[in-house]
Amino acid sequence: MTALIRPLPLVLVLSVLALAACSSAPARLHLGVGDDPVLSRLMWPPGPEVPRYQFAGQLFGEVNFVRDEASDGALTRFFRWLVGLADDRPKTLQRPQGVAVDSDGRILVSDVSRAAVFVFDGIAGELRILEYASGQRRFVAPIGIATDDDGSFWVADAELAVVAHLKPDGTTLPPIGVGELERPTGLARDPVSGRLYVADTHRHVVREYARDGTALRTFGRRGHDDEGFNYPTHLAIRGNELYVTDTMNSRVQILRIDSGEFLGSIGRRGLYTGNLVRPKGVATDADGNIYIIESLYDNLLIFNSKGQFLMPIGGVGHEVGKFYLPSGVTVDDLGRIFVADTFNGRVAIFQYLGNN
Repeated sequence: MTALIRPLPLVLVLSVLALAACSSAPARLHLGVGDDPVLSRLMWPPGPEVPRYQFAGQLFGEVNFVRDEASDGALTRFFRWLVGLADDRPKTLQRPQGVAVDSDGRILVSDVSRAAVFVFDGIAGELRILEYASGQRRFVAPIGIATDDDGSFWVADAELAVVAHLKPDGTTLPPIGVGELERPTGLARDPVSGRLYVADTHRHVVREYARDGTALRTFGRRGHDDEGFNYPTHLAIRGNELYVTDTMNSRVQILRIDSGEFLGSIGRRGLYTGNLVRPKGVATDADGNIYIIESLYDNLLIFNSKGQFLMPIGGVGHEVGKFYLPSGVTVDDLGRIFVADTFNGRVAIFQYLGNN
């Protein structure tokens, strides 16, 4: 009697096909500038002033990875298409909130609408979408991201009320802040001490943790004076200074990390460009420039190391160089500024050209 040939389980078939598709050359991370000479010439401020910033690209999702289809055989292309049919998850940014760049150049983007972290891995040539915060517990509202020296990274989930700890491949590690945080949003990690700082927005404080999750200190209290916070959201560190976006007080506070001493603040409420109304993300660069997202007026505001306003980039809109309710910002070691352009569903990238 002829034996019946049973069909292979769908999961096994798809696994084999996925391996076949992945056996081809990795894709190349493409930021979308080189194909358009007009975009590559976008600079701020515009002429005749000396330009300080140049448009360097945008991240949307899987579309940023370009593959040389000519080098793949027909069977490989078919396998990749078939595997794609089995994965119906959105592969584009929806509402990016936070952004960070690790030491290997991976760009990490939290997406509160997608409830996931997007890992744009230029070395591996792939986009990974990480949905799990801890074990089988999924992200709900990931916002702030901070990288660690060991290649892992931290993600503040405002709804789960924890700071998740992950490896770039999605492996989850024990979270911190369980039972202590109410609504964590912004994160910053001190590269010297390894300590992690968390903006607990609804409790109007910043909490300090050791890398093993031990709670150490708490900065601030609710208030409008020099040492008070009113819904702090985003954080940044430069040397011994901790920058805290004091959102509903319309300013960025500066504290000494070692003592918690108040050093000063940047910005004030107003109607003019350079004023702060609803500040969000904050970051600094190697020259001491300070970048603050003014979300209500859709601007990236740039200040010098003394807190003096220099120039804006942005304004409301969908075209390149405009924003729609932006949120987070970070600066990498190459002097690139990454802005989470939240309601445009993208990350905008600008290259700092220096002060010379």
